[in-house]
Amino acid sequence: MTEHAKLDDLYAALPHVLAAPKTGAPVQTLCTRPGYNKRVFPDRLKLSSSGGIEGDFEMRKPWLKLEDGSADPRIQVSILPSRILDLVWLDRENTIYPGDTIIADLDTSLHNLPAGTLLKIGTAVLRVSDLWNEGCAKWKVRYGREAYDFTAHPDHEVLRLRGILCSIEQDGEIALGDLIERVGP
Repeated sequence: MTEHAKLDDLYAALPHVLAAPKTGAPVQTLCTRPGYNKRVFPDRLKLSSSGGIEGDFEMRKPWLKLEDGSADPRIQVSILPSRILDLVWLDRENTIYPGDTIIADLDTSLHNLPAGTLLKIGTAVLRVSDLWNEGCAKWKVRYGREAYDFTAHPDHEVLRLRGILCSIEQDGEIALGDLIERVGP
């Protein structure tokens, strides 16, 4: 049976999570999902505002659509703080990676990265979405109910522990090690 993080441990680690760098965080992991429950970890990703992440199925079968049925651009890219991933992903051999596009040691709180903030990563520019990434049912199954409850708790909405969602504002390429820099409001 897979071991999951305990709520007491998650709360004890909260000061460490909130002490993450505010900007200038290097990209530690890149991920694309070519199909359902499939993960590829490339050294670089190509992004376009019209198509999302090259090779990723999310924009072909989005979980959030606009009124015309097209993919909502506010969910094109997800950035998960590495400090949260390290807390919840305890069994890396038997539990699938969550699927977030970018992992970085970054403070993704609303105070640090309010909706509309522009982030330059490599040659791409992303805009922080106004959507709260509370995670999905798969997060609860993979990492445990307590990890889900911790990241999705309404009091933690401003902390955005599950990370942020972003739209692609400027086409470009992101590589491992590129710094995530705030460049706009």
